[in-house]
Amino acid sequence: MRLLFDHCGILQSTDAGFSYIPEGYLGVEGDTIDYIGAEKPARAYDETRDMAGTALIPGLVNAHTHTPMTLLRGVGSGLPLQSWLFDAVFPVEDRLTPAMIRAGSELALLEMLSTGTTSFTDMYMEPGETAEAVLASGIKANLCRPVQCFDPGEPVEENYRVRESLALFDKYHNAGNGRLKVDFSVHAEYTCTAPVVKYYASLVRERGGNLHIHLSETKKEHDECVAKYGVTPAEWFAGLGAFDSHALAAHCVWVTEGDRALLRRYGVSAVHCPSSNMKLGSGFAPVRELLDSGVNVALGTDGAASNNNLNMLEELHLASLIHCGKTGDPTALMPREALKMATVNGALAQGRGDTGELRVGKKADFAALSLAGPHMRPCLDMLALVTSSAQGSDVVMTVVDGRILYDHGRFTTMDPERVYRDVERAVKELYV
Repeated sequence: MRLLFDHCGILQSTDAGFSYIPEGYLGVEGDTIDYIGAEKPARAYDETRDMAGTALIPGLVNAHTHTPMTLLRGVGSGLPLQSWLFDAVFPVEDRLTPAMIRAGSELALLEMLSTGTTSFTDMYMEPGETAEAVLASGIKANLCRPVQCFDPGEPVEENYRVRESLALFDKYHNAGNGRLKVDFSVHAEYTCTAPVVKYYASLVRERGGNLHIHLSETKKEHDECVAKYGVTPAEWFAGLGAFDSHALAAHCVWVTEGDRALLRRYGVSAVHCPSSNMKLGSGFAPVRELLDSGVNVALGTDGAASNNNLNMLEELHLASLIHCGKTGDPTALMPREALKMATVNGALAQGRGDTGELRVGKKADFAALSLAGPHMRPCLDMLALVTSSAQGSDVVMTVVDGRILYDHGRFTTMDPERVYRDVERAVKELYV
């Protein structure tokens, strides 16, 4: 199938960053972009979509979230992370069933597809439910089952979470023609023991897997690790072999200069989650310093309980502003850097070098933004418009692997009314 999108703005990637074609053509053959230009291509296409009044942008990559937590949207608001997690969130999560997790995941997919996300990285229990939802919907995802251990005396071989993590990898890795990838995960330093991390890290290394962790999210987490082990969380993970595999570390709010050098040396990607960090009072990640250290920095929403949405355009907007305000430097994070964090950097953190950019030869993963709203006029600088003006509601189309999954309010692979009924049923059972 060959599909041509015509008369649209195109924010294409270049070696220098981004360039904008005000009215152009983007051609897709199968799952790959085969043409971008201001002139109509000479070759014929099977179907043409008139995209006048829209701008195509690279698909947004949500590099850290917990999709089933849409069912906990708003739970524990006003609490710091440790109290939020242990006193508010964990007790609700203990009551979740596989059917509830499926419903929450599907609700998250609707929200992400309708706001331009084409791929996401997820950490949660019962990930097989999310995997099936991903495969049915057409979106891309990196999923993992987080490993935890609260019993210092537990033999490493008896940790059931490790077994579930490996079984998930064996069943689903690269399913859906590679749309679904399975990562490995240690939830955090404070929720796992050193022997389990060391054992698990060796298994990840054997399989050539990606490791997804929470790292130095709060000052309390960071300082207590130093007090307990004499090293920072980043040093603790590195010393146990966790960074010997490709890894991505969510938050990184309190990483030190030495930690940043460590992340760079091991090739660990950092995932910035501005809404969650501000809502939970965790602080502001040193994004400028991480970038200057050569660390690949991506962008994520975190879960809906600590955000409270999965709107990557909002994360992009916040990330592009808060560091300028905090530092008093309007160049602290440039629009092109922020958009790269939300697109190609996230794809690289997922191990997907074939997406995240509008370039010929890359996967056809993109979103179309309506330019009709008053807040989107005039278009004097498309990068500034995308990072500072665009809203999730401006997304009119989301395309993954050349397949239109969301089209002007209509989901082509999902039944939202059925999902809403399932969510309503889950909430009634969950909060009786």
